[in-house]
Amino acid sequence: MAGDIKIFAGQSGKTFATRICDYLGVQLGQSEVIQFSDGNLFVRIQETVRDKEVFLVQPIGLKPNDEFVEILFWLDAFKRASANSVTAVIPYFGYAKGDKKDEPRVSIRARVCAEAIELAGADRVVTMDLHSPQIQGFFKRPVDHLIASPILCAAFKRFAIENFVVVSPDPGFAKQARKYASQLGVSVAIGDKIRTGHDERASVLELIGDVAGKNALIVDDFSTSGGTLADIARMVREKGANRIFAALSHVLLDAKGVARIEDSPIELVIGTDTVINEHAQASAKFVTTSVAPLFAEALNRIHHSDSVSSLFDDIPEKVFAHAVLDAKVLS
Repeated sequence: MAGDIKIFAGQSGKTFATRICDYLGVQLGQSEVIQFSDGNLFVRIQETVRDKEVFLVQPIGLKPNDEFVEILFWLDAFKRASANSVTAVIPYFGYAKGDKKDEPRVSIRARVCAEAIELAGADRVVTMDLHSPQIQGFFKRPVDHLIASPILCAAFKRFAIENFVVVSPDPGFAKQARKYASQLGVSVAIGDKIRTGHDERASVLELIGDVAGKNALIVDDFSTSGGTLADIARMVREKGANRIFAALSHVLLDAKGVARIEDSPIELVIGTDTVINEHAQASAKFVTTSVAPLFAEALNRIHHSDSVSSLFDDIPEKVFAHAVLDAKVLS
């Protein structure tokens, strides 16, 4: 890559950004963050970025408020330091669930975040598996929306599971679940889920599709409490499924959520590293595959003004080769 590109990371993005840099063969930009005793954040760029193409890597994940505000401060700092362009690389866009006004007197949070990111100085955004793809329309600047399913499917294929069906936990994820099924060459079953409040609890009412005598792969974009995954896994088992697995684009579970998965019929959860989750990493039921190489390819193409959309249909083999992080195998 040319010398006028710079990749930096926020506090929560350093591991992911380092993997991007390792893939591209570049050095991570020098910077620091100081958090004062009152919780205020101070960010400083420790090298020149004048006339450079800057990429800032930071998820809005397990500490969404702090991580979001830090992104804004970094964008402002890069613009004030005369960077030529700044791309916000947000592997997980944490406020994407707030994508609509479906009850009185509530904020459309994803829209507020999008506008703030642009006003702070982002010229472009790169993210993965938004909870609602139409959130791209909240931005006036270009958004590159990457997809985790090819990487997750490749990881699942490593375990050579036969006679299985892809299961969507609810109708809202059915379209994406069909993409998984198409890539894996299997059928789909869909759970019917109802959520009545904002307490992260949902009830799975019914399962549409045949899972009897088959293995099951439950797929979803993310899980915060583990409740829906555990519930759909139990229903799938009640309907006659044999072995049960899950795949998540973003792993946001806390310790209680991980415990729910460990107590469920799910044998293994394959997740990505868009959010570095120590709770999941400590559990034998979780395997991580890296999507940092896919992001690296996207940044490389942006830098060279090449098509990013081609990554949806033709991912280079070296991306899959570099995606493997865990050596765990099924017994």
